[in-house]
Amino acid sequence: MDNFLNEYLSPGTRVLVTGGGGFIGGCLVRRLLTKSNAQVFNLDKCGYASDFTSIEEIDYGHRHHLFRVDLVDGDSTTAAIKKADPDLVFHLAAETHVDRSIDGPNAFVFSNVIGTYNLLEGVRTHWQSLPKQRKELFRFHHISTDEVFGSLGDSGSFTELTRYAPRSPYAATKASSDHLVSAWHHTFGLPIVLTNCSNNFGPWQFPEKLIPLVITKAMTGQSIPLYGDGSNVRDWLFVEDHVDALLLAAIKGRLGQSYCIGGFGERSNKQVVELLCELMDERQPELAPHTDLIKLVSDRPGHDHRYSIDSVCIQEELGWKPQHTFELGLASTLDWYLAHIPWCEKVLNRAGYAGERIGA
Repeated sequence: MDNFLNEYLSPGTRVLVTGGGGFIGGCLVRRLLTKSNAQVFNLDKCGYASDFTSIEEIDYGHRHHLFRVDLVDGDSTTAAIKKADPDLVFHLAAETHVDRSIDGPNAFVFSNVIGTYNLLEGVRTHWQSLPKQRKELFRFHHISTDEVFGSLGDSGSFTELTRYAPRSPYAATKASSDHLVSAWHHTFGLPIVLTNCSNNFGPWQFPEKLIPLVITKAMTGQSIPLYGDGSNVRDWLFVEDHVDALLLAAIKGRLGQSYCIGGFGERSNKQVVELLCELMDERQPELAPHTDLIKLVSDRPGHDHRYSIDSVCIQEELGWKPQHTFELGLASTLDWYLAHIPWCEKVLNRAGYAGERIGA
Protein backbone atom coordinates (compact mmCIF):
# COMPACT_ATOMS: atom_id res chain seq x y z
CA MET A 1 0.00 0.00 0.00
CA ASP A 2 2.90 2.37 0.73
CA ASN A 3 4.32 2.06 -2.78
CA PHE A 4 0.82 2.38 -4.18
CA LEU A 5 0.27 5.71 -2.42
CA ASN A 6 3.65 7.09 -3.44
CA GLU A 7 2.96 6.10 -7.04
CA TYR A 8 -0.44 7.76 -7.31
CA LEU A 9 -0.14 10.63 -4.83
CA SER A 10 2.82 12.75 -5.89
CA PRO A 11 4.22 15.42 -3.54
CA GLY A 12 2.17 18.04 -5.37
CA THR A 13 -1.14 16.20 -4.95
CA ARG A 14 -3.71 18.13 -2.93
CA VAL A 15 -6.20 16.00 -1.00
CA LEU A 16 -9.29 17.41 0.72
CA VAL A 17 -10.79 15.28 3.50
CA THR A 18 -14.09 16.35 5.04
CA GLY A 19 -14.66 15.10 8.56
CA GLY A 20 -10.97 14.51 9.15
CA GLY A 21 -11.43 15.10 12.86
CA GLY A 22 -13.68 12.06 13.12
CA PHE A 23 -12.87 8.41 13.70
CA ILE A 24 -12.55 7.12 10.12
CA GLY A 25 -11.55 10.49 8.67
CA GLY A 26 -8.78 10.85 11.22
CA CYS A 27 -7.43 7.42 10.37
CA LEU A 28 -7.43 8.35 6.67
CA VAL A 29 -5.67 11.66 7.35
CA ARG A 30 -2.98 9.91 9.40
CA ARG A 31 -2.39 7.42 6.61
CA LEU A 32 -2.09 10.16 4.00
CA LEU A 33 0.34 12.12 6.15
CA THR A 34 2.55 9.17 7.11
CA LYS A 35 2.49 7.11 3.90
CA SER A 36 2.43 9.76 1.18
CA ASN A 37 3.83 13.21 0.50
CA ALA A 38 0.46 14.74 -0.43
CA GLN A 39 -0.79 18.03 0.98
CA VAL A 40 -3.80 17.21 3.16
CA PHE A 41 -6.59 19.73 3.72
CA ASN A 42 -8.82 18.73 6.62
CA LEU A 43 -12.29 20.32 6.58
CA ASP A 44 -14.09 19.65 9.87
CA LYS A 45 -16.75 21.53 11.81
CA CYS A 46 -15.07 20.46 15.08
CA GLY A 47 -18.23 18.96 16.57
CA TYR A 48 -18.64 17.01 19.79
CA ALA A 49 -16.88 13.88 18.42
CA SER A 50 -14.08 15.65 16.55
CA ASP A 51 -10.58 15.22 17.91
CA PHE A 52 -7.17 15.94 16.41
CA THR A 53 -4.91 14.39 19.04
CA SER A 54 -3.91 11.49 16.79
CA ILE A 55 -3.01 13.86 13.96
CA GLU A 56 -1.14 16.32 16.16
CA GLU A 57 1.13 13.48 17.32
CA ILE A 58 2.51 13.09 13.77
CA ASP A 59 5.53 14.94 12.38
CA TYR A 60 3.97 15.74 9.00
CA GLY A 61 6.21 18.60 7.90
CA HIS A 62 3.45 21.22 7.68
CA ARG A 63 1.42 19.16 5.19
CA HIS A 64 -1.75 19.18 7.30
CA HIS A 65 -4.05 22.16 6.87
CA LEU A 66 -7.13 22.40 9.10
CA PHE A 67 -10.22 24.32 7.98
CA ARG A 68 -12.77 24.72 10.78
CA VAL A 69 -15.80 24.82 8.51
CA ASP A 70 -19.35 23.45 8.78
CA LEU A 71 -20.58 22.17 5.40
CA VAL A 72 -24.00 23.62 6.22
CA ASP A 73 -22.40 27.02 5.59
CA GLY A 74 -22.30 27.05 1.78
CA ASP A 75 -20.18 30.18 1.38
CA SER A 76 -17.52 29.01 3.84
CA THR A 77 -17.49 25.57 2.20
CA THR A 78 -16.95 27.08 -1.25
CA ALA A 79 -14.17 29.32 0.08
CA ALA A 80 -12.44 26.34 1.72
CA ILE A 81 -12.58 24.31 -1.49
CA LYS A 82 -11.10 27.22 -3.42
CA LYS A 83 -8.26 27.55 -0.91
CA ALA A 84 -7.57 23.81 -0.83
CA ASP A 85 -7.63 23.56 -4.64
CA PRO A 86 -7.93 19.75 -4.41
CA ASP A 87 -7.11 17.00 -6.89
CA LEU A 88 -8.90 14.40 -4.77
CA VAL A 89 -11.77 14.74 -2.30
CA PHE A 90 -12.80 12.26 0.39
CA HIS A 91 -16.21 13.12 1.85
CA LEU A 92 -16.61 11.61 5.32
CA ALA A 93 -18.14 14.53 7.24
CA ALA A 94 -21.50 13.43 8.67
CA GLU A 95 -23.55 13.00 11.79
CA THR A 96 -23.37 9.24 12.30
CA HIS A 97 -24.85 8.03 15.58
CA VAL A 98 -28.25 6.37 15.12
CA ASP A 99 -29.34 7.03 18.71
CA ARG A 100 -28.64 10.74 18.35
CA SER A 101 -30.61 10.82 15.09
CA ILE A 102 -33.64 9.51 16.99
CA ASP A 103 -33.39 12.26 19.59
CA GLY A 104 -32.56 15.04 17.12
CA PRO A 105 -33.01 14.23 13.40
CA ASN A 106 -32.81 17.91 12.42
CA ALA A 107 -29.02 18.04 12.76
CA PHE A 108 -28.69 14.95 10.56
CA VAL A 109 -30.78 16.43 7.77
CA PHE A 110 -28.73 19.61 7.73
CA SER A 111 -25.29 18.01 8.07
CA ASN A 112 -25.75 14.94 5.90
CA VAL A 113 -28.07 16.26 3.21
CA ILE A 114 -27.63 20.05 2.98
CA GLY A 115 -23.94 19.72 3.84
CA THR A 116 -23.37 17.19 1.06
CA TYR A 117 -25.26 19.37 -1.41
CA ASN A 118 -23.12 22.41 -0.56
CA LEU A 119 -19.95 20.36 -0.91
CA LEU A 120 -21.03 18.92 -4.26
CA GLU A 121 -21.82 22.34 -5.67
CA GLY A 122 -18.54 23.80 -4.45
CA VAL A 123 -16.56 20.86 -5.79
CA ARG A 124 -18.41 20.93 -9.13
CA THR A 125 -17.49 24.58 -9.66
CA HIS A 126 -13.89 23.82 -8.74
CA TRP A 127 -13.67 20.73 -10.98
CA GLN A 128 -15.13 22.56 -13.97
CA SER A 129 -12.50 25.30 -13.62
CA LEU A 130 -9.50 22.94 -13.60
CA PRO A 131 -7.12 22.72 -16.57
CA LYS A 132 -7.62 19.65 -18.74
CA GLN A 133 -4.96 17.38 -17.23
CA ARG A 134 -5.98 18.01 -13.62
CA LYS A 135 -9.66 17.78 -14.53
CA GLU A 136 -9.19 14.33 -16.06
CA LEU A 137 -7.43 13.02 -12.94
CA PHE A 138 -9.83 14.56 -10.41
CA ARG A 139 -11.89 12.26 -8.15
CA PHE A 140 -14.65 12.78 -5.57
CA HIS A 141 -15.04 9.83 -3.18
CA HIS A 142 -18.19 9.72 -1.07
CA ILE A 143 -18.00 7.45 1.98
CA SER A 144 -21.31 6.01 3.16
CA THR A 145 -22.76 3.18 5.24
CA ASP A 146 -24.46 -0.19 4.79
CA GLU A 147 -27.35 1.13 6.90
CA VAL A 148 -28.82 2.77 3.79
CA PHE A 149 -29.86 -0.74 2.69
CA GLY A 150 -32.05 -1.37 5.72
CA SER A 151 -32.39 -4.62 7.62
CA LEU A 152 -31.61 -8.19 6.57
CA GLY A 153 -33.18 -11.40 7.78
CA ASP A 154 -31.10 -14.35 8.92
CA SER A 155 -29.59 -14.92 5.47
CA GLY A 156 -28.29 -12.95 2.50
CA SER A 157 -25.88 -10.01 2.19
CA PHE A 158 -25.90 -6.46 0.86
CA THR A 159 -24.33 -5.90 -2.56
CA GLU A 160 -23.90 -2.93 -4.87
CA LEU A 161 -27.28 -3.81 -6.39
CA THR A 162 -29.25 -3.95 -3.12
CA ARG A 163 -32.30 -1.70 -3.01
CA TYR A 164 -32.10 1.26 -0.64
CA ALA A 165 -34.45 0.89 2.35
CA PRO A 166 -33.22 3.08 5.24
CA ARG A 167 -35.07 2.70 8.54
CA SER A 168 -33.53 5.33 10.85
CA PRO A 169 -33.19 9.11 10.45
CA TYR A 170 -29.42 8.65 10.23
CA ALA A 171 -29.67 6.00 7.49
CA ALA A 172 -32.26 8.05 5.58
CA THR A 173 -30.03 11.11 5.49
CA LYS A 174 -27.02 9.07 4.39
CA ALA A 175 -29.15 7.48 1.66
CA SER A 176 -30.13 10.97 0.56
CA SER A 177 -26.50 12.00 0.35
CA ASP A 178 -25.69 8.89 -1.71
CA HIS A 179 -28.42 9.78 -4.18
CA LEU A 180 -27.20 13.37 -4.45
CA VAL A 181 -23.66 12.22 -5.23
CA SER A 182 -24.92 9.77 -7.85
CA ALA A 183 -27.11 12.45 -9.43
CA TRP A 184 -24.20 14.92 -9.66
CA HIS A 185 -22.25 12.25 -11.52
CA HIS A 186 -24.98 11.38 -14.00
CA THR A 187 -26.27 14.91 -14.54
CA PHE A 188 -23.11 17.02 -14.36
CA GLY A 189 -20.42 14.44 -15.08
CA LEU A 190 -18.68 14.88 -11.72
CA PRO A 191 -16.16 12.00 -11.45
CA ILE A 192 -17.30 10.18 -8.33
CA VAL A 193 -16.72 6.90 -6.53
CA LEU A 194 -19.02 5.78 -3.73
CA THR A 195 -18.44 3.21 -0.98
CA ASN A 196 -20.78 1.71 1.62
CA CYS A 197 -19.04 0.19 4.62
CA SER A 198 -20.04 -1.98 7.55
CA ASN A 199 -19.55 -1.06 11.23
CA ASN A 200 -16.03 0.22 11.87
CA PHE A 201 -14.04 -0.27 15.06
CA GLY A 202 -10.53 0.50 16.25
CA PRO A 203 -8.49 3.08 18.19
CA TRP A 204 -9.52 6.72 18.54
CA GLN A 205 -13.29 6.09 18.17
CA PHE A 206 -15.44 8.39 20.30
CA PRO A 207 -16.81 6.27 23.19
CA GLU A 208 -20.49 6.37 22.27
CA LYS A 209 -20.43 3.53 19.72
CA LEU A 210 -20.86 -0.04 20.94
CA ILE A 211 -17.28 -1.30 21.26
CA PRO A 212 -15.61 1.73 22.89
CA LEU A 213 -18.69 2.30 25.05
CA VAL A 214 -18.55 -1.27 26.39
CA ILE A 215 -14.81 -0.93 27.03
CA THR A 216 -15.13 2.34 28.95
CA LYS A 217 -18.02 0.93 30.98
CA ALA A 218 -16.27 -2.35 31.74
CA MET A 219 -12.96 -0.87 32.79
CA THR A 220 -14.71 1.31 35.39
CA GLY A 221 -17.13 -1.36 36.64
CA GLN A 222 -20.25 0.35 35.29
CA SER A 223 -23.34 -1.42 33.92
CA ILE A 224 -23.00 -2.39 30.26
CA PRO A 225 -26.26 -1.75 28.38
CA LEU A 226 -27.29 -4.35 25.79
CA TYR A 227 -30.24 -3.43 23.58
CA GLY A 228 -33.16 -5.87 23.44
CA ASP A 229 -31.93 -9.44 23.68
CA GLY A 230 -28.61 -8.67 21.99
CA SER A 231 -29.41 -10.72 18.88
CA ASN A 232 -28.92 -7.88 16.37
CA VAL A 233 -26.04 -8.73 14.04
CA ARG A 234 -23.42 -6.38 12.58
CA ASP A 235 -20.54 -6.97 10.17
CA TRP A 236 -17.44 -5.54 11.89
CA LEU A 237 -14.61 -3.90 9.92
CA PHE A 238 -11.29 -2.81 11.42
CA VAL A 239 -10.76 0.86 10.57
CA GLU A 240 -7.27 0.42 9.08
CA ASP A 241 -8.65 -2.18 6.65
CA HIS A 242 -11.40 0.25 5.72
CA VAL A 243 -8.85 2.98 4.94
CA ASP A 244 -6.99 0.53 2.67
CA ALA A 245 -10.23 0.05 0.75
CA LEU A 246 -11.01 3.77 0.61
CA LEU A 247 -7.65 4.60 -0.93
CA LEU A 248 -7.90 1.82 -3.51
CA ALA A 249 -11.45 2.78 -4.47
CA ALA A 250 -10.67 6.48 -4.73
CA ILE A 251 -7.59 6.06 -6.90
CA LYS A 252 -8.30 2.88 -8.91
CA GLY A 253 -12.08 2.45 -8.73
CA ARG A 254 -14.34 2.85 -11.74
CA LEU A 255 -15.97 6.26 -12.05
CA GLY A 256 -19.64 6.19 -11.06
CA GLN A 257 -19.21 2.83 -9.33
CA SER A 258 -20.22 2.00 -5.78
CA TYR A 259 -18.29 -0.56 -3.75
CA CYS A 260 -19.49 -2.44 -0.66
CA ILE A 261 -16.82 -2.87 2.02
CA GLY A 262 -17.30 -5.43 4.80
CA GLY A 263 -14.96 -6.99 7.31
CA PHE A 264 -16.22 -10.61 7.23
CA GLY A 265 -16.81 -10.17 10.95
CA GLU A 266 -20.51 -10.88 11.51
CA ARG A 267 -21.28 -11.07 15.20
CA SER A 268 -24.37 -10.44 17.29
CA ASN A 269 -24.16 -7.54 19.71
CA LYS A 270 -24.35 -10.07 22.54
CA GLN A 271 -21.37 -11.98 21.15
CA VAL A 272 -19.34 -8.77 20.85
CA VAL A 273 -20.13 -7.66 24.39
CA GLU A 274 -19.45 -11.10 25.88
CA LEU A 275 -16.13 -11.41 24.05
CA LEU A 276 -15.06 -8.00 25.32
CA CYS A 277 -15.98 -9.09 28.82
CA GLU A 278 -13.86 -12.25 28.46
CA LEU A 279 -10.91 -10.16 27.29
CA MET A 280 -11.44 -7.76 30.18
CA ASP A 281 -11.42 -10.72 32.61
CA GLU A 282 -7.90 -11.53 31.39
CA ARG A 283 -6.73 -7.95 31.82
CA GLN A 284 -8.64 -7.03 34.98
CA PRO A 285 -9.17 -10.34 36.83
CA GLU A 286 -9.97 -8.49 40.04
CA LEU A 287 -13.26 -7.33 38.43
CA ALA A 288 -14.13 -10.68 36.81
CA PRO A 289 -16.55 -11.81 35.62
CA HIS A 290 -17.30 -8.67 33.64
CA THR A 291 -20.36 -10.37 32.17
CA ASP A 292 -22.06 -9.60 35.49
CA LEU A 293 -22.06 -5.95 34.35
CA ILE A 294 -24.26 -6.68 31.31
CA LYS A 295 -27.77 -5.28 31.65
CA LEU A 296 -30.52 -5.78 29.09
CA VAL A 297 -32.25 -2.49 28.25
CA SER A 298 -35.21 -1.59 26.03
CA ASP A 299 -34.41 -1.98 22.37
CA ARG A 300 -33.67 0.91 20.02
CA PRO A 301 -36.76 2.05 18.04
CA GLY A 302 -36.62 0.57 14.52
CA HIS A 303 -33.48 -1.40 15.37
CA ASP A 304 -32.25 -3.17 12.21
CA HIS A 305 -31.94 -6.90 12.80
CA ARG A 306 -28.89 -7.74 10.73
CA TYR A 307 -26.28 -6.26 8.39
CA SER A 308 -24.02 -8.31 6.16
CA ILE A 309 -21.86 -7.15 3.25
CA ASP A 310 -20.74 -9.07 0.18
CA SER A 311 -17.35 -7.51 -0.73
CA VAL A 312 -16.73 -9.61 -3.86
CA CYS A 313 -16.81 -6.59 -6.19
CA ILE A 314 -14.01 -4.63 -4.52
CA GLN A 315 -12.04 -7.82 -3.94
CA GLU A 316 -12.15 -8.90 -7.59
CA GLU A 317 -11.77 -5.45 -9.17
CA LEU A 318 -9.26 -3.82 -6.84
CA GLY A 319 -7.66 -6.72 -4.96
CA TRP A 320 -8.72 -5.55 -1.51
CA LYS A 321 -9.23 -7.85 1.44
CA PRO A 322 -9.17 -7.14 5.19
CA GLN A 323 -5.87 -7.83 6.95
CA HIS A 324 -7.29 -8.12 10.48
CA THR A 325 -9.53 -10.80 11.91
CA PHE A 326 -12.29 -9.57 14.18
CA GLU A 327 -10.80 -11.25 17.25
CA LEU A 328 -7.29 -9.82 16.79
CA GLY A 329 -8.63 -6.39 15.89
CA LEU A 330 -10.89 -6.37 18.94
CA ALA A 331 -8.09 -7.38 21.31
CA SER A 332 -5.75 -4.69 19.97
CA THR A 333 -8.54 -2.12 20.18
CA LEU A 334 -9.26 -3.03 23.78
CA ASP A 335 -5.58 -2.74 24.70
CA TRP A 336 -5.39 0.65 23.02
CA TYR A 337 -8.30 2.01 25.06
CA LEU A 338 -6.88 0.64 28.30
CA ALA A 339 -3.64 2.48 27.50
CA HIS A 340 -5.48 5.72 26.63
CA ILE A 341 -7.87 6.21 29.54
CA PRO A 342 -6.95 9.92 29.90
CA TRP A 343 -7.87 10.51 26.26
CA CYS A 344 -11.27 8.85 26.77
CA GLU A 345 -11.94 11.01 29.81
CA LYS A 346 -10.88 14.13 27.94
CA VAL A 347 -13.13 13.67 24.91
CA LEU A 348 -16.11 12.55 26.98
CA ASN A 349 -15.82 15.54 29.31
CA ARG A 350 -15.39 17.93 26.41
CA ALA A 351 -18.53 16.55 24.74
CA GLY A 352 -20.52 16.54 27.99
CA TYR A 353 -21.34 12.87 27.50
CA ALA A 354 -21.10 10.41 30.39
CA GLY A 355 -22.16 7.23 28.57
CA GLU A 356 -25.86 7.67 29.32
CA ARG A 357 -28.58 6.05 27.18
CA ILE A 358 -29.83 8.24 24.33
CA GLY A 359 -32.27 7.57 21.51
CA ALA A 360 -34.65 5.56 23.66
